[in-house]
Amino acid sequence: MFAYDDAVSVLAFPTRPAGCSATALHRDLNARAALYARKHALLHELSTGRAPSVLFGEDADGRHGNFHPASYRAILSDPCWRARLRKAHTAGRRALPRADWRWRELDCAASSDALLMNIFCHPQLYRTGAVAALLGVSPASRPQFGVHPRLPRERGLIDTTEMDMELDGLLVEAKLTEGDFQTARPTLLARFTGWADVFEPDALPRTPSGAYASYQLLRGVLAAAASPDRSFCVLLDARRVDLITQWHAVMAAVRSVAFRTRLKLLTWQELARALPGGLRQYLAEKYGIVAASS
Repeated sequence: MFAYDDAVSVLAFPTRPAGCSATALHRDLNARAALYARKHALLHELSTGRAPSVLFGEDADGRHGNFHPASYRAILSDPCWRARLRKAHTAGRRALPRADWRWRELDCAASSDALLMNIFCHPQLYRTGAVAALLGVSPASRPQFGVHPRLPRERGLIDTTEMDMELDGLLVEAKLTEGDFQTARPTLLARFTGWADVFEPDALPRTPSGAYASYQLLRGVLAAAASPDRSFCVLLDARRVDLITQWHAVMAAVRSVAFRTRLKLLTWQELARALPGGLRQYLAEKYGIVAASS
């Protein structure tokens, strides 16, 4: 494994233009997380590899550096939210400084799931009503994470693929440093009932191999279309211009202009503007997410 200081030097802040790649943002977030962990003396570890990742754990005082303290207390108090913390990390089992610490997905500094829970589990989220108004949801709504919209498929089958969050009928797909929205063979998309009534097939973006691009977005749109009570929101970092462009390409292929009003794009930076002050400061320091100007 890298010596700690060598690994942190690899995480040095890159030069960040208005838009940056998944790799550049990953490096930026982990560089910030390493500094944040040192500043606040938080339990953390660095993975190996050319692009080390910072992983946080819960320390003896009950602090978890990947979560705002108020959000973390709220997560632990809710059995459904707490269960989300057990989502396995792709690195699997490793030899770690503490025998009782196995890395989890939401321990990762660049986890979009952790960022989502940091915000939507915060107990003062709806204090001013600004967030509810921005999202078009009830101030009394509580988020559900890792939901299964149960999309209808051919022959009466049901698709049970997971989506990141549902809030008062608003389905949310959240991204941070992920490379793309995945792809799907045409036969996979064709399994969904009525998909060609929602999209103009020839207008959908495709890869050079002929697969449909942005499959996760297509699935989210179809989930919203399957129920009149649902809408769909893509939550992205404003620095990921590439992902924003992919969302616009999907929107352009939606047939119904009226239905498009139920499809939303929101950046973490726009959302930050409506958040409580303490949470907003946390996002700025740890993630470099600065509230967008009005």
